[in-house]
Amino acid sequence: MSRADVGSDAFATFRRPAGEVMRLARMGSAHPTRLSFLRQLLRRAETEGWRIDRPVWDIDGRGVGRATYRVRGPERSYTLAAFAHDLPDHMRSDRVIATAWDATFALVDGEPTPADLDRLAANVPLQEAGRIGPGELCLLRANRSVRLFDHVVARLAAGRQPDPAALAEVGYLMRTTAVYGSGKFGAADRAAVAGRPELAAPFQAEMLSVWLARAFTVDIVEHLARARGGDRAARLDPALARGLGVGNSTGLGMAPFLIRHPVLLNNWMAAREEALARVRAQTGVAEGAAEGFFRALLAAKANAADWDSAHPVQAGKLAALRADLETIGGWAADGLDRGAAHPWDALWRRAEADLSLEGQEALLALMLEPHGDLVDGLGCCMAADEAAAFPLDGRMRCDAARTALADRYGWALDIDWDDPAELARFWYVSEEKLEPRLGRRAEEAGAERELPLGIARAAADCHAALADWPGAEPVAAFLLAHPEHRQMLRRVQMSAGRPYAEIRDNLLSASMLPIDILRCKLAFFGATRFDPRSDLWVRISLFQGAPDPREFRG
Repeated sequence: MSRADVGSDAFATFRRPAGEVMRLARMGSAHPTRLSFLRQLLRRAETEGWRIDRPVWDIDGRGVGRATYRVRGPERSYTLAAFAHDLPDHMRSDRVIATAWDATFALVDGEPTPADLDRLAANVPLQEAGRIGPGELCLLRANRSVRLFDHVVARLAAGRQPDPAALAEVGYLMRTTAVYGSGKFGAADRAAVAGRPELAAPFQAEMLSVWLARAFTVDIVEHLARARGGDRAARLDPALARGLGVGNSTGLGMAPFLIRHPVLLNNWMAAREEALARVRAQTGVAEGAAEGFFRALLAAKANAADWDSAHPVQAGKLAALRADLETIGGWAADGLDRGAAHPWDALWRRAEADLSLEGQEALLALMLEPHGDLVDGLGCCMAADEAAAFPLDGRMRCDAARTALADRYGWALDIDWDDPAELARFWYVSEEKLEPRLGRRAEEAGAERELPLGIARAAADCHAALADWPGAEPVAAFLLAHPEHRQMLRRVQMSAGRPYAEIRDNLLSASMLPIDILRCKLAFFGATRFDPRSDLWVRISLFQGAPDPREFRG
């Protein structure tokens, strides 16, 4: 089977164009793949033989106290310090502005001393009101999924296993309401650890924190069951434990991230698109690839059957996904078109013609699954040195800037900016809740405090402002007169050679759905069971069905 060298452009004809990939409707149909950040973490844990133990468990019969989960890799160790609390029901909230939680955590760089744990115990439960230091990498908190949590404790206390249907319906015992890293609240800055192989890929410290917190969620229900039921209490069946992930509630706060980090977004998308292109370019079906594809398809069907959502948009997508997975199964059963010059490409082109966006993006994940040797190495390309791309070159000629805007942002210039519907929304930060919000320009005050997230409008305004400037003039001269266009010209320069750096839709439009942005980012994390609770926030599950950290006992 033909395989071109890594780094060659032999796959260019199979690579999807940015104008197709970077539309919100498609981004909002993204599925997790083997390049997702939690999958990268789990592969490393397995291949490097990580060992995980629980050196501290000092939690009383009410479920209050502290525990630690230690990971030992080939070069370093990391420890999750967990603090369990007895939270009254009326204080439990998924909102970022909550002040108390059922559990709070910090990921420690190394192994904390008793004095470190005392310091963390005084600060971590306070979250934003406390402070951690450069010896800590992440700060997070979680609340119980109360009905399921209580059900599992009661069943285990009585010596019985919980109802599998109840576990499948919810999928997690606790859900995080925030996971902070990269310098937040005193934690170590990303630059301090980015050179470590185990943390080089994006969000590896955050994924490690959530994975270890998953072990805590099972340990705490078993502990409370023993406190209630004594010797008759049962342990949770390992197969049931594996089916439980960690939930997460995510709102608009996550959406601006992809807009503010164009280089990083490009690298995520480019790696995934390169992976798809490599698979499509294959001139045969490798040994075991068809079997791996069918295993992944069966798992996808099972996930789609259990995946539910009351949101009308997502409910429609789920119906299309289930039908499309059946269609894919029928096509693949015919032999993956082995007579074609490029059988995987033939399957993909058939999907582009006949399947929904949801089905196409699901097929992308399925096609990558049996080709780890071909695509896994792309994970190292997904980080970004954003500082290197940040400086603005003032020597760029104005005519070159105009040309670049027309070439790379033509989609924005084609929008009718005289249509009020295209300027119907504005992004801002709520003074009361300290959270990003979307306002309605014609109905709400506050547009004068608009966040600069309307990239399409900024591109059109910058292009119009440049129209009257002499082409030979440097953009430095233009920006002396028009400093308001500095951010946009920086983005123009950043986008050179980075075709996937921009979402190619109007983020101020009345028809824009923020949940499309959220789903794209969450798919790269590895999230499943994407369930919008409105157009503005979602619930998802992480690590559901993945190996339990307790399977890595050292």
